Amino acid sequence: MAQVTVHEAKTHLSRLLRRAAEGEEIVIARGGKPIAKLVPVREAQRRRFGIDRGKFEIPDDFDAPLPPEVLSGFEDA
Repeated sequence: MAQVTVHEAKTHLSRLLRRAAEGEEIVIARGGKPIAKLVPVREAQRRRFGIDRGKFEIPDDFDAPLPPEVLSGFEDA
């Protein structure tokens, strides 16, 4: 992982962005202490709907009111 100063980052931002886009992580430091990290953006994977179909069942009373003894645990004392 490369480390650059704030001044270097400001001066060579386009070059650093190109390196990050290629997968490199770059730490930006002030006074020798890391303060930020320039990392590539990862594209979100597309969700596949229905991959858990048939693996579980939702009970008929799923949205029924909670029993009083359970409900009382959520109330302020």
